[in-house]
Amino acid sequence: MNIISIKNTKKEKVIDTIVQTLSKGGLIIFPTETTYGAGVDATNQKAVDKLLSYKTRREGKPLSIAVTDKKMAEEYVFLNNSASQMYDTFLPGPFTIVSKSKGKTAQGVESEFSTLGVRIPDYPLVLEFLEKFKKPMTATSANASGKRRPYKIDDLLNNLSQKQKDLIDLIVDAGELPHNKPSTIIDTTMSAPMTLRQGDEEVTGAVKIEEGDVDFISKSEVETKDIAKRLILKNWNDVKETGLIIGLDGDLGVGKTIFTKGVAEFLQIDDVITSPTYSYVNEYDYMRHNFEGRFYHLDVWKINSEEELKRLDFFNIIKPGNVIVVEWWNQIDRYTKDKLKAKLVKIVIGENEEGNRELKIREI
Repeated sequence: MNIISIKNTKKEKVIDTIVQTLSKGGLIIFPTETTYGAGVDATNQKAVDKLLSYKTRREGKPLSIAVTDKKMAEEYVFLNNSASQMYDTFLPGPFTIVSKSKGKTAQGVESEFSTLGVRIPDYPLVLEFLEKFKKPMTATSANASGKRRPYKIDDLLNNLSQKQKDLIDLIVDAGELPHNKPSTIIDTTMSAPMTLRQGDEEVTGAVKIEEGDVDFISKSEVETKDIAKRLILKNWNDVKETGLIIGLDGDLGVGKTIFTKGVAEFLQIDDVITSPTYSYVNEYDYMRHNFEGRFYHLDVWKINSEEELKRLDFFNIIKPGNVIVVEWWNQIDRYTKDKLKAKLVKIVIGENEEGNRELKIREI
């Protein structure tokens, strides 16, 4: 492991050392305007595999890339109008903009939805060495998964195993960084931009579901399933820590079961998903990136009392690792007030004037 100090080394030597390390497939720790990051050549499969070994237990979470400017970003992602406007307004800066990927990065960088997050850091050194490197670099925080955010090198190294330290080829030490939050992540690939993670900066026009009703438009069953998958991914920590409840409402045949199929696909359940109209509850085991849980699909159309709800063992199945999707949630909403010990997401599915599905989502 080589440690180079920005304060005690000429900038040209720092940049040359970084570029040489990245060119050889090395893993670098570098400063940004948010936290220290861990970077490798995003197009080098061996280098990306090395980074994934360093990060540990990412459970399929995608990486993102750092580039020099919008033109370089367009080599790796498709920019729709929403993304293009955000680039022009907010980048460089502490934002990660998610777009459809062109598939030019190594496996493990883009998401399972074929999307890719892109950063243009507001940190001159990073932009300068990327300009000379002429390739995208992975942009993820330098801490191991689940560990504290790294604002200085000592704190980082004290929370790494020896195996992880041995994977680092170069540390660029800029001293203690300002204690800023990680970048704000905005997914621009759906009908409305979705804030997947909130940093110190907010984007006007990018919705944060937990702040109120948010509308998404779906023009196909595939898009409805994609919204479901992204919603589960966004709330994956809640699934593991408390469990997650999704309450669906909407007219018969509007797409509640289609949405539920999207949840099941995200959980990698192979069974055929049908609405439990007569059985009330269908149960499925799932294994998602070495994490086990159960998926419950309920139809409560005929439930008319709290006692009937209790007979379904509803309150007892709310526990860490369980995902519970309830069709006709409004039938039981009044029986659950102040009794839920897990995250609740309410979704009303309807049809707009154009004949497309409209999903109104609120996190409780």
